Amino acid sequence: MSGADPAAFDPAGKTVVVTGAGNGIGAGLAVAMGARGARVVVADLDAQGAERTVASIAGAGGTAVAAPGDAASQDGVDALIATAREAYGPIDAWFANAGVDRGRGLEADDADWELSWNVNVLAHVHAARRLVPEWIERGGGRFVVTASAAGLLTMLGAPAYSVTKHGAVAFAEWLSATYRHRGVVVQAICPQGVRTRMLDQSGPLEELLSHDVALSVDDVAAAVEAALDGDDFLILPHPEVSGYYRARAGDTDRWLAGMNKLQRRLDSARSEGEPR
Repeated sequence: MSGADPAAFDPAGKTVVVTGAGNGIGAGLAVAMGARGARVVVADLDAQGAERTVASIAGAGGTAVAAPGDAASQDGVDALIATAREAYGPIDAWFANAGVDRGRGLEADDADWELSWNVNVLAHVHAARRLVPEWIERGGGRFVVTASAAGLLTMLGAPAYSVTKHGAVAFAEWLSATYRHRGVVVQAICPQGVRTRMLDQSGPLEELLSHDVALSVDDVAAAVEAALDGDDFLILPHPEVSGYYRARAGDTDRWLAGMNKLQRRLDSARSEGEPR
């Protein structure tokens, strides 16, 4: 007997789809899965980014194909699934990584909110709608959502991002509660600051998001790889998030007061003209 956890996922020889894989966390996940022997479908709106990731995987001896397109619509998801099946056969794992951060404060307009809902929440619904019935018939599959610590806590200044990342976690929770006894493993990656373009573009929030140390993409990929050895729902590359999450639930008013204190610091930094 090997003693391995029966819930463990070994990527070797499996077909793995990673959305938003042209850059950042998605690229890191795709490269890590390729290094573990997966047949990786690299999906991204950024066709050049997708090709760069494929080249990185191939350069390390892995197997990958680029699938440029929009994974936020049902038609786009259907096309991506068709590409994956044509290239490598049935899909074993889906990394729903694509995400956007649009709009700031109450000035975020309806277009910001609509795009955030479509990419950060509905994209997961569209994929699960197609994949879960097949996985039930086949006896299992893995659905991994890249959410954010914002989906467990909040992100100051970014209401559309915060709300839709909460929605992403909530949908993943629902999937797990509904289908885990039928072999479908669902996990949610919830990091804080990660050194990506999204962090670079976060303005005065960058310092806040990096409070506990901004991790590299490789750090996040390593945390996900370790989590694939089991079926724990939350993947927390920043372990401190677990304590914040408990504090939020245990004394919500105190937690909100603390977050408001941080907001006042951000307001003061803006008014004093500090670097953004």
